[in-house]
Amino acid sequence: MSPVQLAFKVLRADRRTRTATLLTAVGVAVATGLVLLLLSLPYATQARAERAVWQEQYGSRDGGTPTLSISSSADYFDGRRIDRVDVAQLANGVALPAGVPKFPAPGEVLVSPELYQAMNRLPASQLADRFPGKVVGTLGEDALRFPDQLVALVGHTPETMPANANERNGFVPPSEARVDALLTLLAGVGVVVLLVPSLVLVASSARLIAARREQRLAALRLAGATPGQVVSITAAETGIAAVTGALLGWAISPLLWSLARLVPWDGGTWLAGDFRVPIGLTVFVLVAVPALVLLAAVLGLRRVVSNPVGAVVQHTPKPLRWWRLLSLPATALFFFFAIEQGDDVNLILLGLALMIASAMLVGPYVTAVIGGFFVSRWRKPSALLAGRRLRNDPRGAYRASAGVVLAVFTGSMALTLMPSFDAMTGGGGTYRDSVLSVDTSGERAGTIAAQANATLERYNLPARAVSMPEVTLKSVNGSTYTGVVVPCADAVKVFRVQAACTGPGIYSTHDLELGGFRVAGDYDAEGVPFAAGTAVKPMTQTDDDGYAPLIIDPAVMPAGVVPSYSRVAVDTTPADRELVRTALVGAAGGESVYSRELYLDGQRDQLDDLRRVTVIGVTVAAILAGCSAAIATAGSVMDRRRTFGALMAAGTPTRVLSRALRMEAALPALVATIGSGLLGMIAGLGLFSIIQESQNASAVISPWLVAPVVLGFAVAVLAASVCTPALNRVRAEPLADE
Repeated sequence: MSPVQLAFKVLRADRRTRTATLLTAVGVAVATGLVLLLLSLPYATQARAERAVWQEQYGSRDGGTPTLSISSSADYFDGRRIDRVDVAQLANGVALPAGVPKFPAPGEVLVSPELYQAMNRLPASQLADRFPGKVVGTLGEDALRFPDQLVALVGHTPETMPANANERNGFVPPSEARVDALLTLLAGVGVVVLLVPSLVLVASSARLIAARREQRLAALRLAGATPGQVVSITAAETGIAAVTGALLGWAISPLLWSLARLVPWDGGTWLAGDFRVPIGLTVFVLVAVPALVLLAAVLGLRRVVSNPVGAVVQHTPKPLRWWRLLSLPATALFFFFAIEQGDDVNLILLGLALMIASAMLVGPYVTAVIGGFFVSRWRKPSALLAGRRLRNDPRGAYRASAGVVLAVFTGSMALTLMPSFDAMTGGGGTYRDSVLSVDTSGERAGTIAAQANATLERYNLPARAVSMPEVTLKSVNGSTYTGVVVPCADAVKVFRVQAACTGPGIYSTHDLELGGFRVAGDYDAEGVPFAAGTAVKPMTQTDDDGYAPLIIDPAVMPAGVVPSYSRVAVDTTPADRELVRTALVGAAGGESVYSRELYLDGQRDQLDDLRRVTVIGVTVAAILAGCSAAIATAGSVMDRRRTFGALMAAGTPTRVLSRALRMEAALPALVATIGSGLLGMIAGLGLFSIIQESQNASAVISPWLVAPVVLGFAVAVLAASVCTPALNRVRAEPLADE
């Protein structure tokens, strides 16, 4: 009889083997599905970037003759970002990106379907007036980053293009698109921290019949079976579950991708075809995951192959050595070494994986130490039973906590990173929160302000745009300051400053001696001195988090200074903000209009994305951990059916055995969750240090770091409650069955 035939025969004859095989297949399916989902994320961001790369203003030049002028800018409406692309055709034959039906002529606009609906739903003064010309078509899905993206493609003549427009030979091609580095890193971290709990679930399922299988295989060895035959039989039994589970995980991966489509990232959801994994990588996963399961099963046969008699009589395993504790600081040092190397993401992920692996080495040793403590100081029979189990079989006792440890590690790492990222957001900025502004060239500023004010007057709004030429003050000792030429009364309305505005002069937040300064229209110009007796007057910032330029009253500006750059700003109220924005955007003609919402938009979206991914990842890890802990607890009962049956036959109450089993789960879980919480915090601090130096930010340690430890311990204890039904099942079955 071949090993495969023997494996099927065992499956037909033994109900417990069928249950374990089914659970193992489910665990392998979960692991395969999660790996395929996480591996698809970089390809999804690549597909999204390829569709939207044409919207970029800058890209590598191919040396050809420029065929179009292009400028990209961002706008904001109703809490959402609008991506605007202004183009002018310089020569015929511009290749159109997929999803763009035509090249807009001057005065024509193409918009995304979502933007088209909003423009038709609202008064023109709130949205449509921002885009000069007539809407002549809509952009297809192939031209959008995500289905509900707000995009406008505006046609111009070359003369009316924004000053910062870039001349290119065609749109940026899809080949220049780049994957999202952050989501790629998170996908790698997810593979590390979610694949391991999935494999722990597989191992826990396999342990349901570990003792019975080991005794059966040992009997075959004693009956004359060769080591190769024993390995083949185990590989066949495990392979049935592993291959079935891998194929099932591959079959359900489209369902997981469909669910992932609904999870927003970077401002929007996904298209159906974004999630994909190359065939070669898919085949590798379908081979690698079952291979890992088979390898673990075969490695577990060392005792049966080398010492079948010892496997039958179940001698006490050798005690664990203290050197396991050294793996934790060693892997932590390697992790921080990888971080110091900078750009090698794979090295960082390897360090993270090694830290998790070190927890698996340290955990059983700590479990054995806890068991020895309770054996020497027991007061109740349940404590003695639990202590002996922890001391004599620390690997098996720790197995129930392994998944929980990884979930706590993941949660602690996330709760270390999230408050630190949150603390980096915000910032005072230069303008007040209510201000909208445009940075433009010196010659266009007056025109933009005049057109905006004409529109505001047509809308019957009192707000007015202010043109503020920008100049540079340079001293003989090399000091430079930026100043804006604007009356003090207008400046205090738009900048984060306060001043008495007592007349013409230069208003500064610090002491300034004008004698050695010259004022120029840009940094490279020679500049001219201020008139003698020009007053420097005090000005204070309304908050410490921001930048305040020098305020120069037009009356004290020397003649002959021609500013190269200028700012246009207008103060708003909550009631007229969208109307004022429409007036300023329409007048700017493609120049970017900056606002507090747009400044915080990227920060807000990124934080929301990270919170969302964190919640999903920790939830999945907790579910896997709870399932593996419950199955491992039930498996420990099945492993010791003979022992528990004998204790029950001798009169030991079931409640005493249940209490002992709960202590077996609770004691290692308590210590392991505290340790993994600290380890997760260290990993989080290490990952945060990658951006900490560049952003000049400090890590934030939140009291919520305790939450994963408490929840992890609660999950372990709750999962251990399955011991009572398992013991009742043992009591109901005849002991002679063993």
